[in-house]
Order: sequence, then C-alpha cells, then structure tokens
Amino acid sequence: MKIKAIITGATGMVGEGVLHQCLGNPEVESVLVINRKTCGVHHSKLTEIIHKDFSDLSSIEDKLAGYNACYFCAGVSSVGKNQEEYKHITYDLTMSLAHILVKINGERSRAMVFTYVSGAGTDSTEKGKSMWARVKGKTENDLMKLPFKAAYMFRPGYIQPIKGLKNTYKIYKVIAPLYPLFSALFPNYVVTLEEIGKAMINVTLNGYDKNIIECSDIKKLAL
Repeated sequence: MKIKAIITGATGMVGEGVLHQCLGNPEVESVLVINRKTCGVHHSKLTEIIHKDFSDLSSIEDKLAGYNACYFCAGVSSVGKNQEEYKHITYDLTMSLAHILVKINGERSRAMVFTYVSGAGTDSTEKGKSMWARVKGKTENDLMKLPFKAAYMFRPGYIQPIKGLKNTYKIYKVIAPLYPLFSALFPNYVVTLEEIGKAMINVTLNGYDKNIIECSDIKKLAL
C-alpha cells in the first residue's frame, strides 16, 4: 500500500518535519498540505491548498477525497488563551477536518489512518487541573471514536528539530545542542522530529498495538 497523505501544520515545526520525511520516503506516493499561508515547498509529490478558515472546509471538500492518511500536526500553545479560545483552535478545528474526512470518504474512511500530534501529559480523563491537557484529552478521545481504520495519538515531549528546516522555533535552536544530555537523562520524554515523521509513516503502513503513542513508542515505530 502506498500512502496518500493529508498534512496540516506544514508551516510549523512539527508539520514541516513530517512533510520533509514524507517527501523523502518512497512509500509515500502523494501529499496534500492544507495551510493558511504557503509552506514554500515545491515537490513533484506535493499539492498545497491555501485555506484561511479551518472551521469551514466546505469549499475544499471535493479535494480531500481519495487519501488514506491524515497527519494532523497543526496546533498552538495554550499560553495567553482562555479555555474557550484554546478549545476552538485545538478541538473544534481538528474535529472539523476529521468529520469532513469521514463524511466525504464514507465507507472508505475505514481505510484511513488519522494521526494527531498531542503532547506528553495529555489528560485522557478530561478532568484534571490542566486546561490544555483536558482539551487535548477530549480531542484524542473523540478522534478515536470516529470510524477510521485507526486513530493514533502522538504524545511527544521535547522534540529535537531537523537541522536545516526553516520553521524550527528559536528556543529549540538554543537548546538543541543539549539533546544528547536530555536523551541520556530522560529517554522516555525526548524524541527527534525525524523519528516522529518516520513513526507516522510506519504506523500507517503496519499499524500498532496502542492508540496512545508515547515517546518510547515513537522510537520503536521509527526503526
């Protein structure tokens, strides 16, 4: 099976890294990225849709059919946002795309793998004290209820960026040299962006026995 993937968040660090891995992997046949602004990447496998309003995807529905994977990498920090604002961006916009994919693919949605980049510490109970963790937990839980072939929730901790990519956050550039130390001291809480991309591709091709994918799982899947 060749992968035909939809990627969101390709103008951010994680999405750009996943896109980079997909374009370089022979098992990935084609990639569609949906962005609010161009990602600036040109490749024979790549199609880009510029779409400003992720809460209303009706005008591009017909362009989303025929894919067998969705790598949802878009997201924002909860810093400075109240729960309503953060829930709209994190939960509502994610579920909007997921429901569209189920609707337009019908029974074929059962052949699609949906992967969602969440985060270490996400609250599956949806009842904890941390607002962002509750919202992420609800997003994960509701994605796993949809009739996809499988839905995998990636929970990375610290992410070591891929050298040379343009959307690496400034703070990561500062602390990236410390990765060997982090990896030695906290092996279950750090992962590389390359490993995330490889893990998404491999879990699409081969599946996995867990839906919640922690750093240790990402490393196994990347092999």
